[in-house]
Amino acid sequence: MSEEVSKLSTVHHFAIRVYYEDTDAGGIVYYANYLKFFERARTEWLREIGINQQYFLQQKLGFVVRKVEMDNLASAMLDDLLEVKSTIITLKRASLVFQQQITNQAQQVLCTAKIRVACVDFSQKKPCAIPKPILGVFKRVS
Repeated sequence: MSEEVSKLSTVHHFAIRVYYEDTDAGGIVYYANYLKFFERARTEWLREIGINQQYFLQQKLGFVVRKVEMDNLASAMLDDLLEVKSTIITLKRASLVFQQQITNQAQQVLCTAKIRVACVDFSQKKPCAIPKPILGVFKRVS
């Protein structure tokens, strides 16, 4: 069996407002906060598809970001309403890759990222296979 399980295409949409705390002194979103926006979108998507991260943490399993490729194209500003679009583009036995982008209310792409997330056994501090129940959910959302 190939290490790659499938190519997925479902897009998740998540809205987020830019607050003062997200910006620098000029009212522009600080670049590192885009990573927080991406993280929130992925977390909400997991919640919406029935993946209870708290349950898996109790089992000493979780997902950690292994690699980020991010491209900042334009600036978001204070009070902007942003949309984070997330797609799982690769699903492997122990990892998955999300393609994410943030657009503003004018549909201008502000930031894109490709984020590799690995499943980790926290008790052994090592990568492990994604549990079958989670893998099954990821396959169903494709």
